[in-house]
Amino acid sequence: MADPRGFLEVPKKESKYRPVAERVQDWGDVYAHPDNPMLELTDVSEQARRCMDCGIPFCHSGTAGCPLGNLIPEWNDLVRRGRWDAASARLHATNNFPEFTGLVCPAPCEAACVLSISEATTGGSVTIKRIEKTIAYESWAEAIIGPEPPASRSGKSVGVVGSGPAGLAAAQQLTRAGHDVTVYERDDRIGGLLRYGIPEYKLPKSDIDRRVAQMRAEGTEFVVNCDVGVDLSVADLQAKHDAVVLAIGAMEARDNPVPGRDLAGVHLAMEHLVPANKECEGDGLSPVTAAGKHVVIIGGGDTGADCLGTAHRQGAASVVQLDYNPALPEDRDDDRSPWPTWPLVMRTSSAHAEGGVRKYEVAVQRFVGDANGNVAAMVLAEVEVTREPDGRRVVTPVSEEFEIPCELALFAIGFAGVRRDQLLDDLGIEPNRRGALSCGSDWQTDAPGVFVCGDAHRGASLVVWAIAEGRSTARAVDEFLMGESDLPSPVRPAALPLSVR
Repeated sequence: MADPRGFLEVPKKESKYRPVAERVQDWGDVYAHPDNPMLELTDVSEQARRCMDCGIPFCHSGTAGCPLGNLIPEWNDLVRRGRWDAASARLHATNNFPEFTGLVCPAPCEAACVLSISEATTGGSVTIKRIEKTIAYESWAEAIIGPEPPASRSGKSVGVVGSGPAGLAAAQQLTRAGHDVTVYERDDRIGGLLRYGIPEYKLPKSDIDRRVAQMRAEGTEFVVNCDVGVDLSVADLQAKHDAVVLAIGAMEARDNPVPGRDLAGVHLAMEHLVPANKECEGDGLSPVTAAGKHVVIIGGGDTGADCLGTAHRQGAASVVQLDYNPALPEDRDDDRSPWPTWPLVMRTSSAHAEGGVRKYEVAVQRFVGDANGNVAAMVLAEVEVTREPDGRRVVTPVSEEFEIPCELALFAIGFAGVRRDQLLDDLGIEPNRRGALSCGSDWQTDAPGVFVCGDAHRGASLVVWAIAEGRSTARAVDEFLMGESDLPSPVRPAALPLSVR
């Protein structure tokens, strides 16, 4: 049984970061690598003692905690007992890529941990994310995991369009079920948003390469530099495959056409993050750099934080991050976000700890350019945010305008859904009012034999939801091809995180 006094005797301890002055000088992992790996494993085993194996473990509830249904109390107890091989087996039973989630998932499992009910008295949640990451890395270090090719082939073929976490999860599940799977990616490397949207310091791309090598060894084929609908027609795609999975993401970025938006130096976030990641891959210097510039990031979410960390490493003269919402409280408000819902609290990422200024309840009114057409300043105003009866936000200036220096502006205000392109036109699929692709209870779109998963279906969301949808769609495709399936299906198409209405 679990240690009933673990959380009383072991204080919560997160992974250590490298010193700020050191880590902003390179693109290496923000986490400190222990001098003695065995001491790190001992430390993580101690952290696993804090898990009580609750009678009702909300941490792996699909609505409050982990949508993958990760068997968290089970692998925590195995880690506590030093059973790393068994812990790896239990973790990989529900999660294809635990090192991805262990690095970049915001951990709704920890927010739903029973120890989060009253963190002042319990010391805080179990460090589930740290334990998960350590299991994954120990699994690779000790060769506990490797390729799992199917015992037999079905003779059926599946094309997966998109190689982000949803597409990769669906592809790996379907390959292991015995189908011939080909993944098509429009970029020059596999990984989708994991590869080019998340900075190297936050997710080392060697982790993606290692998983892709595992999948190749299992039999999955990959085609890069292939824009399906252009480089490969939809007719040819459907002729080659018995089923198609759309995992094309939700990459249509939201914009704000304020005066001066067309000045040089005003960009969408991905116009900054993608070339920065390509530079880390050795593709040459980024054409959109923060080096020596006063940078302003519009948007207070994760993408904005990624731009912030990238700007630090590029040598920005200063960085200001704007959010038109009020600053959130430091502690959970039980009225606004009671346990086990996601807590609406102030979050400080590794990038925020590295510097920069955050301004709340302000919004850009216009940009000011210099004589050469480059952005030189940004005009702001304090604002108030209200909601219309239909749910639309209304941002109203409530102060006089003021100006701050700005030589690089980055819009990180979210994504509006899938990009309309030739692929969707030729399939005859129309995005819904949210800009996403609808599907039936079997994950199948209006186009017969064409399925959808991940952000393309859900809208921009968490990596853990993308993997969960990829696994669930794989089950639906397997049933479509074979009439039955033994693959897991952790979530339904209509599943939503638990929230306060």
